[in-house]
Amino acid sequence: MKKIITSLFLFSILLTNAQDKKEEIKPQIVEAACGQCQFEMKGYGCDLAVRIDGKTYFVDGTTIDSHGDAHADDGFCAKIRKAEVVGEIVANRFKVTSFKLVPKNKKNGLQ
Repeated sequence: MKKIITSLFLFSILLTNAQDKKEEIKPQIVEAACGQCQFEMKGYGCDLAVRIDGKTYFVDGTTIDSHGDAHADDGFCAKIRKAEVVGEIVANRFKVTSFKLVPKNKKNGLQ
């Protein structure tokens, strides 16, 4: 019985320690637009990109057309928009797990 209690105690410590090491990735507000049209990145066609701390990255995990018509007046090819994102930079690309456009300011139509 004592060995079982000791084993359970050690297991709970290991489990707690492993959870502490998991770094929670928090949402951040970034600029989002067509990489080619707005950020002047090299590529083919129109692809979604984000600018984080002055650097631009193409996005994996969502597409430019998943957020409306990219070629509309307020689309990613015409304007740089704000987005709340969760993800990480891997191999010079932004791997997104959550991407939400920030609503436009109703007062002036700008973000």
